[in-house]
Amino acid sequence: MNRVEQVMGLPVSVDVRAGGELVEHAVDGVFGWLREVDDRFSPFKAGSEVCRYDRGELAPSELSDDLLEVLSLCDHYERLSGGAFTARLPGRRLDPNAVVKGWAVQRAAGLLLAEGLDVFCINAGGDVVTSGEPEPGRPWRVGIRHPERPDSLCAVVESSGGAVATSGEYERGAHILDGRTGRPATGLLSVTVAADDLVTADSLATAAFALGTEGIAWVASQPGCQVLIIDAERQVHRSPGLRLG
Repeated sequence: MNRVEQVMGLPVSVDVRAGGELVEHAVDGVFGWLREVDDRFSPFKAGSEVCRYDRGELAPSELSDDLLEVLSLCDHYERLSGGAFTARLPGRRLDPNAVVKGWAVQRAAGLLLAEGLDVFCINAGGDVVTSGEPEPGRPWRVGIRHPERPDSLCAVVESSGGAVATSGEYERGAHILDGRTGRPATGLLSVTVAADDLVTADSLATAAFALGTEGIAWVASQPGCQVLIIDAERQVHRSPGLRLG
């Protein structure tokens, strides 16, 4: 079963290698969860928990456990990156989206696993969680968009249980800011991180992009991560253990 819907402002596809009413129910649950996350955590919806907290309408003691977890993750990656990654730029609204998407999609994968479905791929705008293999001995193949040619791939990464995330500016322009300066990040064109889970992969990819050229060695040194980075000079930096298809 393969279903695609527009959620959280991006196309999300869920490909489950099984069929029947159980699968349909489970996939309904995935998209229901992602819509719930968008309603609760979007910085662009005035009634969301994030916006209400940012306006001072909710005290920290009134926040949901989910939002507390997300904010804790944001703080963790801000410390880890020396401030390049941040959800709280001065003069701007609270924006935890750099963590929320990976966190929400990883939770969605957990919903499928809880239903006994263990061969699937969830792709949220190019950030991917996989489980199992669609065919024995053949892992999922995750295409990485070329940062300067929208109709081309620069690589294909193999994944049979884990996550792959890419940060770049080809979709939304210069939207990734360096939290240390408040200015758009420079020095890199594309950062792809493969890790065990999408929270780690997505957050590290964003943080590395925000760090600029400093991020190349920094993200490659993070435990359990494999990377593929294209810098502004069109040089490719790749972890030797990254599985390319």
